[in-house]
Amino acid sequence: MSVTSKASPERAEQRPDRGRLRTGTLGTADITFFVVSAAAPLTVMAGVAPIAIVLGGIGAPAGYLIAGITLAVFAVGFTTMSRHVRSGGAFYAYITQGLGKPVGIGAALLAVVGYNGMEIGVYGLLGTATADTAHALWGLDIPWLPVSLAGLVLIWYGGYRSIDFGAKVLGVLLVAETGILVLLAGGVLLKGGAGGLSLASLAPGNVLVPGTAAVLAFAFLAFTGFESTVIYRREARDPGRTIPRATYIAVCFLGLFYAFIVWTVIQAFGDERVVKAASDDAGGLFFSAIATYVGGWAADLMHILIVTSILASLLAFHNAINRYSLALAEEGILPKALARIHPRHGSPYLAGAAQAVLGLAVVLAFALAGADPYTQLLLWVNTPGGIGLMALQLLAALAIPVYFRRVSHNEGVVRTVVAPVTAAVLLTAAIGLVVAKIDLFTGASTTVNTVLVALVPGVFVLGVLLALRLRRSRPEVYARFAEEPTESQP
Repeated sequence: MSVTSKASPERAEQRPDRGRLRTGTLGTADITFFVVSAAAPLTVMAGVAPIAIVLGGIGAPAGYLIAGITLAVFAVGFTTMSRHVRSGGAFYAYITQGLGKPVGIGAALLAVVGYNGMEIGVYGLLGTATADTAHALWGLDIPWLPVSLAGLVLIWYGGYRSIDFGAKVLGVLLVAETGILVLLAGGVLLKGGAGGLSLASLAPGNVLVPGTAAVLAFAFLAFTGFESTVIYRREARDPGRTIPRATYIAVCFLGLFYAFIVWTVIQAFGDERVVKAASDDAGGLFFSAIATYVGGWAADLMHILIVTSILASLLAFHNAINRYSLALAEEGILPKALARIHPRHGSPYLAGAAQAVLGLAVVLAFALAGADPYTQLLLWVNTPGGIGLMALQLLAALAIPVYFRRVSHNEGVVRTVVAPVTAAVLLTAAIGLVVAKIDLFTGASTTVNTVLVALVPGVFVLGVLLALRLRRSRPEVYARFAEEPTESQP
């Protein structure tokens, strides 16, 4: 599968020799690589799915299907609006067009904080996962901080290079991490599982249990980043088609793949024994399964691929953050310097450098405070980031029907009203589940959890106040915010 295309004479003028993004570079597969890599399928499965099995029992696969269906419904209205709003700002541009500038600027600040939270916290996971891998494979004990700092440099460099370079890297890493999971599934299916294959995971009696609510909370966060397809609009080939296709492929793939892999792991241990196996050794469940059904070498390879899965997720989020920062710098909200684009690579390189410096500051602050890289740096930083992105999805879903009621269009009522309203209801329930089960994600005290949850509305309100200040002090910036990049569907 090719991730780049040869430059044609017609496209030569679009090359970034004058500091422009590489327009017309990314195809459907490329964008899909970015958004699926951000979700880190192998890390989510090996690191989180066993906990979902402990909480939800053998009905856990259904939770991923339900989350996937909900987000597919959201994608209907989301991709429809992508044909009408051309901004690289995605969420904030859509929300502004539907709900107004104060809400849109509040959403913009929440997006910057949310995406940074989802990325920076993962540097803690990179450090611990690499240390675990080194110990498991070679008996080495290495500190987490140097690994995290080395990861910061690697990710900065990946973002500094051209977008097609990033697409190639993510394509290779994504194929590798999904491939090892497919290998596990194939081994289980070929050997018939622990006692024959069973579809009991889909039986209503196993799905409709109290623990399913907790599974759903984990499942929704497992899709984080899928909506970033729209951020790459300016670099996409035929964005009117490429963006919707990539969004639907990402959501459908993740939903079906997650459910299938969790189901196969349940078959690996058997319906009667898998919950106990996951309870006894959640972190080792997938490694034990692949060692049994494929071989010890595959378990060793999975250890290594978890590290590369984390790196792929970091690079995908880093690129998304850079383009959000670029869009906001062009709007006049962030410093203009962040809008500079590398004359050769066509990348928002100063936005990438600023993001790397921010990541460095946060990682070092946690390290100097003696914080645990997993339970504190990862979980405390990631959790509000994930909730923030879900809140943005909800705001976007609410904005879509309002927008289409105001403009002339030929879109159907299902796409412009029914789907987004349904998605808004489902996303409200999903956010409620995540907040209610927040202790499962953080393992922190009630006070810490309250602060982490409160950060999301707090950042949004701060953004609204910034908007009101802009309206008074910089009316020209306020007036043009998210206004120009719009178009009407004929």
